[in-house]
Amino acid sequence: MTAFDASVEMRPKLVGQRIKRTEDPRLLTGSGRYVDDMDPQGLLHVALLRSDQPHARIRSIDVGEAFAVPGVVAIFDAGDIAGDFQPAIPTSRMKGYYATPFRPLAEGKVRYVGEPVVAVVAESRYAAEDALELISIDYEPLPVAVSKDDAAANGAPLLHEEAGTNVIISRTFARGDVHAAIAAAPVVVKGRFRMTRKTPMPMETRSYLAEWDRRRQALTLHSSTNIPGIICDVLGTCLDLPGNRIRVVAPDVGGSFGGKGSLNHEEMLVCVLARKLERPVKFVADRMEDLTAMSQAFDETIEAELAVDADGHLLGLKADVIGDIGAYSIYPWTGALEPVQVVSFLPGPYRMEHYRGRVRGVLTPKPPTGPYRGVGRPSSTFAMERLMDMAARKLGMDPAEIRRRNLVTAEEFPYRTGSGIIWDRSAFQECLEGACDLVDYPALVRQRDAARAEGRWVGIGFASYAELTGIGSRIAVAPGMPINTGTETASIRIDATGAVTAAFGISSHGQGLETTLAQVVADELGCRMEDIEIQHGDSALVPMGTGTYASRSAVLGGGAATKTARVVKAKVLKAAAFLMDVPAEDLEAEGGVIRARSSNATMTFREVAHAVYAQMGRIPHEQREDLVGSESYDPYLGTACASTHLAMVEIDPATFAVTVTRFAVAEDCGRIINPLIVDGQVHGAVAQGIGAALLEEVVHDDGGQLLTASLADYLVPIASTMPQIEILHVEAELPNNIGGFRGMGEGGTIGAPAAIANAVSDALAPLGIEVETLPVTPDRLFRLVQAARASASG
Repeated sequence: MTAFDASVEMRPKLVGQRIKRTEDPRLLTGSGRYVDDMDPQGLLHVALLRSDQPHARIRSIDVGEAFAVPGVVAIFDAGDIAGDFQPAIPTSRMKGYYATPFRPLAEGKVRYVGEPVVAVVAESRYAAEDALELISIDYEPLPVAVSKDDAAANGAPLLHEEAGTNVIISRTFARGDVHAAIAAAPVVVKGRFRMTRKTPMPMETRSYLAEWDRRRQALTLHSSTNIPGIICDVLGTCLDLPGNRIRVVAPDVGGSFGGKGSLNHEEMLVCVLARKLERPVKFVADRMEDLTAMSQAFDETIEAELAVDADGHLLGLKADVIGDIGAYSIYPWTGALEPVQVVSFLPGPYRMEHYRGRVRGVLTPKPPTGPYRGVGRPSSTFAMERLMDMAARKLGMDPAEIRRRNLVTAEEFPYRTGSGIIWDRSAFQECLEGACDLVDYPALVRQRDAARAEGRWVGIGFASYAELTGIGSRIAVAPGMPINTGTETASIRIDATGAVTAAFGISSHGQGLETTLAQVVADELGCRMEDIEIQHGDSALVPMGTGTYASRSAVLGGGAATKTARVVKAKVLKAAAFLMDVPAEDLEAEGGVIRARSSNATMTFREVAHAVYAQMGRIPHEQREDLVGSESYDPYLGTACASTHLAMVEIDPATFAVTVTRFAVAEDCGRIINPLIVDGQVHGAVAQGIGAALLEEVVHDDGGQLLTASLADYLVPIASTMPQIEILHVEAELPNNIGGFRGMGEGGTIGAPAAIANAVSDALAPLGIEVETLPVTPDRLFRLVQAARASASG
């Protein structure tokens, strides 16, 4: 026991501080460890011969002289591994839904260009690639319906004959009488909106390394995934292995943006082959393979109609959505993930009584659609916010004012939307006002009008949205998917030196979770942040964990960390109370020091831990407890996160290039753990949203061939083209969850496309142009302007 040190008193809480990311030193100095850095003894490499046909039956495969290539160990097609696994089935309770089986290699026929058909295993990737050149596949081409509209039509060629249809998802959400509301409304606006296909484009490509332990008959998969727990569970089922003999580890992961948040063909394949060959097997995709075959996103068409009264109040919304889900329903999320969320979130943060939204998910010969930052909400926000601006223009009303009149107010929470989503509470109105104040909106309007008087194409656009984050079990179990996404577990232990290890089922892939979770643990436990090691990305760390997705890590991970830290802290204080001969209620812990309020006597965490573990007999056996704890957290529902984005753009009338000259974000993500990291997340997400609005587009031709298989064709934003992003954090009433946290990592991709689309439409309003398709590329703008001029002159 030591005398009181005044320097430990009144330390500021770590939650809320702009602490530099603790993971950055290793990542910035090249000390990170990624899957492709791993080189175990006896390693084999896989290269894949992929389909060059969008839809064809596999007649035969001729390996030719491939085995003669030095270093080739084995060659496999689907028949060679048929008895080594069971397919993954992305189940759901949705009526009329068909779960397409998911396999490592195409079996019987191929269903998109890029689908893996033959695997060559060799001592080096070079040898495997050389052998691929000698293998030929004889295909029987089958009819294709490449567009989702053609694939949904009666008599369209079926990708999965056993399903009996290409429309494997169909749902309708309805409240009130939307047809009557539209028929009686003084103002009705409508449009046919589309966000084209995107690919996630993480810096690190998909990478997998499987190792088989012959002695234990156990498998370890090192994977660039953000869902190690989910992958572990499904592989255990597919390979018939108990949980204690399969482990999935995500080391440092160079981004995901959703693309590493599902089961991949190659992920299954390396596991099957490692067990079959009893040697480590690695697959690392090249950039073309990721552009060709990685899960993709969006590609919904939204036909929507909005009814508004003469004062700008929303009366009703009707929408018909058709989503292109690609060739497979992706595991575990199913093909419903993207299109159903479009319809669910379409009413947005607005007060509206009448709603009807119908959605269909259609199989097409393209890579499967899966998670992508924002999931469904970029498309729904784009459509809804475009309708809001179109209604405002028709009424002669300022676009900020029409939103102000319809955003749900604080007094109306909790508010149930027409699709059934419940907004618990968030700063809907305050974010709109905050964005306007941040940029001095009246002055910005004057600036725009002055530019227009000079003949320049300058516009301003808003986008207000809300999303559900930190979703708990009530919503997670509703679709009947094969996983539980509604809980998260943390385990914390203090060893004899006072060091703290906190383990989680989440998996960071760039969010700074090692820093933010350490801040939470340090505050709740009362230890020093530098004494904490955060462990994550390993299915063996906690009994049940899924991973990181859906803006859940701060809410669920932070909640689990808080609950567990409180349990462990109680054990620390109980031990300290005995050692200091004071009641536990008299003690407080902060900065690694335990202090008695009554006497100012102190002990360090290290001293207490040493007494518990190393000084046998100092604490009576019946009172001694290991300083460990493990707790799970389930927020049950989830919490709303709101934001308003404001963009100002200028269009070059000679090149039709769009420049974003101003961009502001006012967002409510609840109690902020680390403002530095939150700002970084907003910047990155807005950059991705700008890419979706202006540049990024996966294009397949009418024959199903990919036309954007390189970064010369698939364009992404670069740092030099990004505007300065102004951010305002609005902290309204905190959500009713542990910690008061809201998720926020996806918001930029949700709001930015809609705000830019509205700004471009505003810039071209004198020509009567309304943007309905994103990205709004120079080519599309040129054609819109030409059509508008032709119409005006005709």
